[in-house]
Amino acid sequence: MRGFRLVRMGSPRRGGLFLESLHAIDLRLLGGALLILAGIASSLLARRFGAPLLLVFLLLGLLLGVDGPGGIRYSDTRFTFLVGSLALAIILFDGGLRTRAAHVQGSVKPALLLATVGVVATAALTALAASKLLGLPPLEAMLLGTILASTDAAAVFFLIRAGGLHLERRTGATLEVESGANDPVAVFLTIGLTLWVSGDHEGGVWTIALSMVWAMAAGLAVGYFGGRALVAVLNRYDLPSGLHPWLALAGAVTLFALTNLIGGSGYLAVYLAGIVLANRPLRARQAVMSVQDAATWFAQLAMFLLLGLLAAPNKLLGVLWPALGVAAFLMFAARPLAVAACLLPFRYRWAEIGFISWVGLRGAVGIFLASIPLLAGLPNASLYFNVAFVVVLASLIVQGWTLARAAHAFGVAVPRPDPNTRRIQLDLPGQLDYDLVGYRIASASAILHGAALPGRVRLAMVAREGRLLLPEEAAELRAGDYAYFLAPSGRAPKMDWLFAEPADARQAETETFGSFILPGDVPLGELASFYGLAIPARFAKSTAAQLFDERFDEQAQIGDSVTLGRAVLVVRSLREDRVAQVGLRFAGVGERLIGGK
Repeated sequence: MRGFRLVRMGSPRRGGLFLESLHAIDLRLLGGALLILAGIASSLLARRFGAPLLLVFLLLGLLLGVDGPGGIRYSDTRFTFLVGSLALAIILFDGGLRTRAAHVQGSVKPALLLATVGVVATAALTALAASKLLGLPPLEAMLLGTILASTDAAAVFFLIRAGGLHLERRTGATLEVESGANDPVAVFLTIGLTLWVSGDHEGGVWTIALSMVWAMAAGLAVGYFGGRALVAVLNRYDLPSGLHPWLALAGAVTLFALTNLIGGSGYLAVYLAGIVLANRPLRARQAVMSVQDAATWFAQLAMFLLLGLLAAPNKLLGVLWPALGVAAFLMFAARPLAVAACLLPFRYRWAEIGFISWVGLRGAVGIFLASIPLLAGLPNASLYFNVAFVVVLASLIVQGWTLARAAHAFGVAVPRPDPNTRRIQLDLPGQLDYDLVGYRIASASAILHGAALPGRVRLAMVAREGRLLLPEEAAELRAGDYAYFLAPSGRAPKMDWLFAEPADARQAETETFGSFILPGDVPLGELASFYGLAIPARFAKSTAAQLFDERFDEQAQIGDSVTLGRAVLVVRSLREDRVAQVGLRFAGVGERLIGGK
C-alpha cells in the first residue's frame, strides 16, 4: 500500500486526466509509427508496379486525410512548413553529397543559368497561363508561376536513382546541378513575391533583386566555409562509433538555419556544403552516406505524407480542369521554351534539351512553396495550394512514370545495368586516403579472367576455407574466396564490376566484345572512314576513350557500350580509370542505334 500511495496523483479525477494524457501520447506514437510502416509498405508496392514512390507517398497522405478512408483532420500549416523546410534541407544536402566535381565539369554554367534565368522565364510563361485560366491579376499569377517554376530535387534525384537509370554525363550533370540549385532561387522569389502581394515589402523590384543577390552570396559563403569546417571537424575528432553521420547531418541543418537567420539562402548553403564534403577526403564516408540514405528517405516520406494530409480532395476538384491546363502548359510549353533558351547557346543537342525539358518534375517543393502564402494569409492562398497540388500530381503521374522511357527515347540513357555485388566497405581510422573493401569472389567474375585491379588498389588479405591468408600465402584468388583490398577512397564503385555475379560479369561476353580489339585512343574519324560508318561530325576528332568519358555519367566500366552508325564499341579493359581497349562489333538488324546529329 505504501508504494501505491507514492504514485497516486491526488484526486481520482486528476489521476484519470493524467492517464488520459498518457494514452493520447501513446496514440500519437502509434499513429506516427503506423504512418511510417504504411510508407514502407507502399514503397514495396511502388517498386512492384513501377509507380513513382513519391507519388505513392502523396496519394497515401490523401487517403489518410480528412476526405479519405483515414479521416485524419490535419490543418497545421506552420508545422508542415517546419517539417518541409527541414526535409528539403536534408534532401539538398544529400544531393550535394552525391555531386562529384569531376562529373559535372563543363555543365555548371548552363545548369546555373537554367537554375536562375530558367526559373524566372518558366515562372513568367506559366504566369501567362495562370492569368488566362484562373483569372488572376499579373502579380498573383507571377507568384503562382514562381511556386510552380522549379524542378523538385527530391523527385529528380530519387526517381533517377530508384530506377537504376544511367544518363549521359552532360545530361545527368546538368539535371543534377540544376535541380539542386534552382530550389533556393524559387524559395527566395516566392517569399519576396508573397511579401510584395501582402503589402509588407517596401522598395519594389529593386529591393527584391538586391535581397536575392545577398541571399545567394551569403548562401555560397556559408555553404563553402561551413562545409570546410564540417570536413575539418569530422576528420579531426575521433567520435564514438556511429556519431560521424549524425554530426554531418546536424552540422548541415545548423548551416541551413544560420544562413536563413542572416537573410541568406539556407538551401543553397546546405547544398554547397554537401558538395564540399563529397569532394574532399572524409572520415567514415560510407557511414555518413548510409545514414544519409535513410534520413533522406524518411524526409521525403514525412514531407509528402504531411502535404497529402494537408490537402482536401473535395477542394481540389473545384480547380481541377484549369489546374490541369496550367500543368499541361508548364510541361509542354513553358519548361521546354525556357530550357531551349538557356541551353542552346552551350550547343546542347535537341535530344538533350528534350529530355531535360521533360524531367522538369514538380514535386513536394511546389506544394511546400504554396504553403508560404497560406502562412502569410494571402486572400487566394488556398487557390495557389490547390492548383500546385494538382500540378504536382499531374507531373508525377505523367513525367515521373515515363522518365526512364523518355531517357531511352531521347537517346540519353547509357546501357549499364547495376552490378550485383555484395561489397563490404570499412573506414580505416588514423588516415583518410584508403578504405578497406571486401568482396566474395564469384566463379565467373572478371577478376578471375585476367581483369586488372584499378591503380593504387592492393590486396590486403584473403579469407579461404575458414583461414585468413596474407597476399603471399593466398597466391592467386579463387572462386569462393573473400578478398579484402586497400582502395583509395571513392574507388570502390569502380571495382564492383570485377567481382560481379556471373550473369552480370559475363554480360559483355554473351553479347560478345566483337571480332576486333582496338586501343582506347583510336580516332573515331579514322575508324569511321575505314569501315564506312556514318557518325555525327562532333565525334570525328574524338577517340573511343573520350567518347565513353563524354557519354557515361561516371567512370566507364568493362562491358559498357556505345553504338555509332552500325558499329558497336564495347569496353574491354581499363587502365588508370581510362578506357584502354575496346571491342568492335556490328549491330544486328533491328538494334536501336545511338548517336544522332
